[in-house]
Amino acid sequence: MNFAELAVFVIYLVAMVGIGFYFFLKSRGGNEKDYFLGGRQMGPWVSALSAGASDMSAWVLMGLPASIYAAGVSKAWIAIGLMIGYALSWIFEAPRLRRFSIEADDSITIPQYLTNRFLSKSKALQIVCAVIFIVAYTVYAASSIKACGTLFNTVLGMDPTVAMYLAAAIIIAYTFLGGFSAVCWTDFFQGMLMLAALMIAPIFAWSLIQSGAVEANTAFPEHFWSLTADWRDIVSGLGWGLGYFGMPHIIIRFMSIRSDKELRKSSAIGITWTLIILTMSVLSACVGRMFLGEIADSSTVFIQLTRRIFPPLVSGILLSAILAASMSTADSQLLAASSAFASDVYKPVFRKKASDHEMLWAGRIVVLAISVAALIIASNPNSGTIMGLVENAWGVFGAAFGPAILLSLFWRKFSFAGATAGIVAGAAVDILWLMTLSATGIYEIIPGFIAGMIVAVLVSKASGEPSKEVEALFDRATR
Repeated sequence: MNFAELAVFVIYLVAMVGIGFYFFLKSRGGNEKDYFLGGRQMGPWVSALSAGASDMSAWVLMGLPASIYAAGVSKAWIAIGLMIGYALSWIFEAPRLRRFSIEADDSITIPQYLTNRFLSKSKALQIVCAVIFIVAYTVYAASSIKACGTLFNTVLGMDPTVAMYLAAAIIIAYTFLGGFSAVCWTDFFQGMLMLAALMIAPIFAWSLIQSGAVEANTAFPEHFWSLTADWRDIVSGLGWGLGYFGMPHIIIRFMSIRSDKELRKSSAIGITWTLIILTMSVLSACVGRMFLGEIADSSTVFIQLTRRIFPPLVSGILLSAILAASMSTADSQLLAASSAFASDVYKPVFRKKASDHEMLWAGRIVVLAISVAALIIASNPNSGTIMGLVENAWGVFGAAFGPAILLSLFWRKFSFAGATAGIVAGAAVDILWLMTLSATGIYEIIPGFIAGMIVAVLVSKASGEPSKEVEALFDRATR
């Protein structure tokens, strides 16, 4: 155990809890919109980096570099697909979603928005969405918690299960206390730290190789440097970009921004940040392969690269970026799932007259419940890799919600029945493909997204035109 690295980690974790406690004191007496959406008062920098950091979890520092390190640069198509999808979501989806969510009775969650968008009294869609949220976010949060276990085990020699419990406790603490504002501000600082770490480590490693201070490894697997080694890598990699159109914990940031003007600033900041992060993640894998040679666990390439180059204090700061990446995603996922349950299931189904105070505590209890379930998954040795867990959750979200969100924003004749059917079909096809046809090598989000889109359109056409009031809402939001 290196005590300098341990000290940095402790200071970092205390700071994250401090932010949560600050917003808890600041927001006492606030309502559910304050807790779950920050009162729609987020500025451009916080919104942009929060959206990026909530997306780029530990997989960008451990999972993606591990895939490229082990299989070659053809896996970089994942980064290319993500970059294209992220940019398109900010440019085309974000402005409309913010305006539509306000017109749709000031909706504060994605399920609530999809119901209010059609002026429906039925709670069926909200319940279906909330169930998908809770299941998928539990799997997604498990990947972040598992990454923390790997980090503490590799760096500090701590038992990985103990490390997972410690990380989960910290994440729960500041999410539980401060809600959306705490999550966004911690994500902002964590986004800056991730950017610094991914910029510094591979550049320093490359400079040492170029100067001759370190002899470069020249033994690479066959086709390692081929970007087009397998057409399925290209198709599946680009398919990752579809996830952004339906990823609740990311697109909820679009709804929280103060104004359309600041949203445009956020889009420029967010797209630039993500481009740099993804580029440097790919370079970390490539430079790491040259610098380290063959290593037993490819998910530790960034950790080993950093520890071999920098003294303990510096490496501790840079490796805190993995904590940042893990926590910035897990907290957003927990908050999105808890808001979906409290606002879309608990109040409309069980406690229609629930007070704001009761709603806040219902959401906090769900944060705790999902965290426990995620811990159980993460601590199971057979739960899969970090990247595998992310891939499964990402696919379900993108296939289920992407088509429905896009059609709700751009198609005037889209119906409530079409949205419900499309969400169910997208999720079902994604899961069935994963269970039965994953051996094809085609990422399940692609058939799931296509199925969700087709079913949503066909059911909308078959169920008749929306009411004049629904069409009027569409017209107001698109003026």
